Amino acid sequence: METICCYILRCSDGTLYTGWTTNIQRRLQDHNAGRGGRYTRARRPVELIYLEPQTDARAARLREVSLKKLKRSEKLKLAEQTPARPIPPARAWLP
Repeated sequence: METICCYILRCSDGTLYTGWTTNIQRRLQDHNAGRGGRYTRARRPVELIYLEPQTDARAARLREVSLKKLKRSEKLKLAEQTPARPIPPARAWLP
C-alpha cells in the first residue's frame, strides 16, 4: 500500500529540496543515506519540513512542479503554516 505525497526538505546548508514519493519514510532514509537526489547527497542530513498528500502520481508530479516554482520565502511560509506531520494510513495506488 502506498501514500503518494509531495514534500519539502531543509538541507543541512539551509537550502530547500522539493520532491514527491510513494513512501515518505523510505525516501527520507534514502536522502539521509546519500541515495536520494543528487542535490541532497552533499547536503545531509535533511529534515522534512512540509508534507502534502496527493490523490495520484500525476497530481503529485504537477504539484511538485508548482512547488518548485515558488520562491524560497513562499515555501518557508507554506511549511510554517502547514508543518510536516504523519500522513494518513497508506492507500493503494494502481498505475
